[in-house]
Amino acid sequence: MPKVETFDRNIVLQKATEVFHKKGYNGTSMQDLVDATSLNRSSIYNSFGSKLNMFMEVLSHYQSLYGNSFSQKLAQSYNATEAVEAIFDLYVYEIVNDNDRKGCLVTNCKSEMTNQEPLIKSFMEKNQDRMIAMLEDIVTKGQMEKIFNQNQTASQYALYLFSSIQGLRMTGILNKNEEDLRNLIRIILKVLY
Repeated sequence: MPKVETFDRNIVLQKATEVFHKKGYNGTSMQDLVDATSLNRSSIYNSFGSKLNMFMEVLSHYQSLYGNSFSQKLAQSYNATEAVEAIFDLYVYEIVNDNDRKGCLVTNCKSEMTNQEPLIKSFMEKNQDRMIAMLEDIVTKGQMEKIFNQNQTASQYALYLFSSIQGLRMTGILNKNEEDLRNLIRIILKVLY
């Protein structure tokens, strides 16, 4: 008979997310996860299988939260310009309100673990492909509406925007000045017009 979980998995994932976000994957011990989640080691292993499996669920949970925020922002956009600006606005909001200067969990993980663990590399590749595809759709729409120039293809601009977002997230770890960040975004977006 399979064991029944007697805890709220979403709450446990949220608490584990906080630890992994603060300490990184390598810096987080099983004892850190026990302390944060109030689960004992055997419950963690029985429910998640391993620290790596728990981390993969944390990444998916974190990605899902961001995906919902993106969907809401994009749904409120009337054209491609508003859509791109909404995405960057979301990141500026996150950076300015990141009082612990911990940055983005996915971006941090990309630099820490992508070359060390095939499961994480696969997750990162899929996440990147999904984000670039979304940006490419927006740029294509903007080029069709003659809002964005056609100096580059939509896929080239999408990769450029994705790289710019990654750079913005890294910059935001040390520089939380909203005016600086918004000036940087204006420079990034000038390429599209």
